[in-house]
Amino acid sequence: MTALQSALAAEHAAVYGYGVVGGRIGEHRRAEARAAYDAHRARRDALVREVRDLGGEPVAAGAAYALPFQVPDAATAARLAAGLEERVAGVYSDLVRAATGERRGTAAGALREAAVRAVRWSGESVAFPGLAERTTDGTGTGTGDTGAAGAGGSASPTP
Repeated sequence: MTALQSALAAEHAAVYGYGVVGGRIGEHRRAEARAAYDAHRARRDALVREVRDLGGEPVAAGAAYALPFQVPDAATAARLAAGLEERVAGVYSDLVRAATGERRGTAAGALREAAVRAVRWSGESVAFPGLAERTTDGTGTGTGDTGAAGAGGSASPTP
């Protein structure tokens, strides 16, 4: 249940973060930001139902989240989006390890989707998405400063 709640917390943070991205991203990438926002909302809602179905109380979204850096323009909005996706991929990696059966397959699909979006936003990829120890700097971001949320299941978009 812990990994499931961590995935839910990460989705809450991603939904919030994409609200910021959508307000700053250029027109040419606005549809991409909207699609990612919608995907994270759908995953969040599915996780809420899943936690409830298991008899748990879903972790609540924060009223606001601290961003890891200022987002004044389209370039930093894209960097934030990449960091959000890298963070979500890491959390789903944990859920893949903790889950079995259909839940594991769903988590693997979410990990794949987040990794693909991270590559689209950043233009860079890692060999093992979601595994911080496999990235170039060990932070899980590949660059050291785009991690939209810290490690350990925190819902906050800051390290």
